[in-house]
Amino acid sequence: MLARGLRLGRPVSRHLCYKMNKSEYFQNVSPRKTRSRNQKGSSVSKSEVSCEDNSAVFNGVKIKIEEEKEVSLSRKLSRRKHVNVKYEDQPVEGLLTSVKKEEEDHSVAQEYLLETESKSLKPGQAGWEPPNWREVLENIRKMRSARDAPVDNMGAEKCMDEQATPEVRRLHVLISLMLSSQTKDEVTHAAMEKLRAHGLTVDNVLATDDATLGQLIYPVGFWKKKVTYIKKTCEILKRDYAGDIPPTLELMCKLPGVGPKMAHLCMDIGWGKLTGIGVDTHVHRISNRLGWTGKSTKTPEDTRKALESWMPEEIWSETNLLMEPRKQVTKKTVAIKITTEECDKDY
Repeated sequence: MLARGLRLGRPVSRHLCYKMNKSEYFQNVSPRKTRSRNQKGSSVSKSEVSCEDNSAVFNGVKIKIEEEKEVSLSRKLSRRKHVNVKYEDQPVEGLLTSVKKEEEDHSVAQEYLLETESKSLKPGQAGWEPPNWREVLENIRKMRSARDAPVDNMGAEKCMDEQATPEVRRLHVLISLMLSSQTKDEVTHAAMEKLRAHGLTVDNVLATDDATLGQLIYPVGFWKKKVTYIKKTCEILKRDYAGDIPPTLELMCKLPGVGPKMAHLCMDIGWGKLTGIGVDTHVHRISNRLGWTGKSTKTPEDTRKALESWMPEEIWSETNLLMEPRKQVTKKTVAIKITTEECDKDY
């Protein structure tokens, strides 16, 4: 390799010369021929390489070996270009604006991380949330900002007598929710006005015969069944609760014709206690279409449990009110098969 380098006129390092002097191969083995095509027995021996004057003799020609130049680190650094940095005084208002912007960026980054973590979770696990549910909720609020649906003016909150005693007002809320099952809000509100004009108290309902009570609530859906439910409910209220409604959700669900949806709404409106989300058939259907239940649910009660597993409690109360008018303001109607058994326990 040394001979070939010398023949081609390439500089040979001093380190290579040193290695050749110390190598046992060059000391004990006689010079051998190289693999050059046009060689004529030329070889390089130990005696032909001298490290004293950094030279080597090849075929009678003395060749000087160039030393490798080492560049120091300080010299390398000195070759780098210098960049002048100018500092400017920033006003206080601009500084505050930049700080607020950094805080907003930090909050956006945190929301993105939470969304990323929620995407990795499966429905039903702690911490799971539907993607973009806050944006969807804000859009629904904007759609309902006019409050022009019948439930806004004829719902259970509007059917009670504000001048009556607290226990009578709670009774009005309960009876209006029982009448609203499978019935439009306009029909329910008209029936409640006739009942209030007749005298809607526990004692007065028990003193009214079934035929007269049926005429008062007609034409609500399944009005004959509801006459029976109202009479039995008033008997229980007078016997067990002194004319008032039950104070707990469990006792409320034991009343005839009262399901989980009615009980949760009655506890919220009547007692001011938030016990859960009032989910009926329409809230059940819309929640599944929005993907808020994670997996497809078959009953409104399953939908309520799925919603309450991730939805903050502060928006439980408005969920039913926001989604309920969807059936009233949309032009397209969907036929629903309803049986008597479904009316017995309204969702």
